[in-house]
Amino acid sequence: MEERAQLEKTLKPHWVWAIAFGSAVGWGCFVLPTDWISQAGPLGVIIGLGIGALLMVLIGVSYGILIQNFPVSGGEFTYAYLGFGRHHAFICGWFLTLGYISIVALNASALALLAKFVLPSFGNWGTMYHVAGWGVSFTEVVIASLALLIFGYLNIRGSGVSGGTQFIFCICLIAAVILVTAGMTFHPSSSISNLQPLFKPGVSVWSAVFAIVAVAPWAFVGFDNIPQAAEEFDFPAKKAFSLIVMSIICAALTYAVMIYSTGIAMPWKKLVAKHSLWGTGDVVQGDFGHLGLIVLCIAVIMGIFTGLIGFFVSSSRLMFAMSRAKILPDFFSKLHPKYGTPYAGIMVTTLLCLAAPWFGRGVLQWIVDMSSLGVAVAYFYTCLAAYKFFRWSNKRTERSEERNGVKIVCSPLKKLLCLLGTISSVFFIGLLVVPGSPACLGLPSWIILVVWSLLGAAFYLFKRKELNKIPKEKLDYLILGETLTDMTDEEEIDDDAVGFTHDMSS
Repeated sequence: MEERAQLEKTLKPHWVWAIAFGSAVGWGCFVLPTDWISQAGPLGVIIGLGIGALLMVLIGVSYGILIQNFPVSGGEFTYAYLGFGRHHAFICGWFLTLGYISIVALNASALALLAKFVLPSFGNWGTMYHVAGWGVSFTEVVIASLALLIFGYLNIRGSGVSGGTQFIFCICLIAAVILVTAGMTFHPSSSISNLQPLFKPGVSVWSAVFAIVAVAPWAFVGFDNIPQAAEEFDFPAKKAFSLIVMSIICAALTYAVMIYSTGIAMPWKKLVAKHSLWGTGDVVQGDFGHLGLIVLCIAVIMGIFTGLIGFFVSSSRLMFAMSRAKILPDFFSKLHPKYGTPYAGIMVTTLLCLAAPWFGRGVLQWIVDMSSLGVAVAYFYTCLAAYKFFRWSNKRTERSEERNGVKIVCSPLKKLLCLLGTISSVFFIGLLVVPGSPACLGLPSWIILVVWSLLGAAFYLFKRKELNKIPKEKLDYLILGETLTDMTDEEEIDDDAVGFTHDMSS
């Protein structure tokens, strides 16, 4: 076997939680409350995000099972390979790569959006042209580009540096959220009655709620940064599921308190009618002036920074894993001689994202909407792959009872949870593709999806012969490493906790 590039184990548990939580919260938690309230009403948003969080936890069960047994980079790409083979792994990885890269670009552009609100004369200075109704300014391009270059460099320095920095950013974010929530709660003009009506008038409660549930794959997408970083854990991989659950719960609570803090400031229908660029910023500044706005801006900036770090990690690790599997060029699996990071993926992510600000936020939002479908498909692959590793009963069947050196065992509860996660994934896909759905993709997103699919098909045809020539045993080693044999060591893995039994001969 050829030498297989391996990432260093430097990530501590609280750093991994910070990568997931910070990426899930991002900037949307602070910028979008007014938009969401206008769709469903305050309680409708909170219930919708709560249901979305529960569905994400169901999906997270499959992630926890697979991370514990296959703690390698690649995440959903690896799990699609385990369950369905190399060609499905390519499909999953192709769409997930675009999803991660576009979210990096969207976070960078959010800094420019913040500048346009806080310092409009500065943020809009040097408007060059308009794309899809969005004025692209020179200042916007500079702000986004500087953010990308700085955080690209930070991630090249190593996961230890980025993980520690991420944790500090998350603590600052939480502190700012607590201050804003406490201030809005005890301000004389705030009132619980301002949350009335709790749901959007003229729309059925469940229609309003499911319009918000539909954004859950985007709102909580950061939790799947955990499997991308699994190869770098310096702790037992069986802790991954608890970190996933903690990150989703913390993100859901953060979303809920920001909806509450925005809604109690004034009657929410009046706030929505103002059509403000940033409703939450308006009410905080109105109650506490520039000082309150500064605290809120700190929370937003921390959310943007944590999103940048988290998705730089995911995009580069995914490209690293795909390169190690000989799908992408070998360049992507080379490690930095000093820092030991997959610097090529970080550099390419940075270069691609540097082009994004020039197209305007409108076009970028179309790409992100389209990539949400790729993320939902990745959830589906992961849950269905985990589902295939369990049986409903001890009754043997005539078909093979082993996959990739891992024996299929009886665990009705785990199989049911994986099935529910699969159904949840199909539900999210349906919300994005079924005409008339509250979250159905628009025509521009469909056009981008077709273009990206055609590019993927062309690239696959170019690489197909080379990929098919790789023996399965070699591909197993390149993608999974020594996990199949290492996991037979009971000191390193608790088989009973997960329900896997491994064949010693594998």
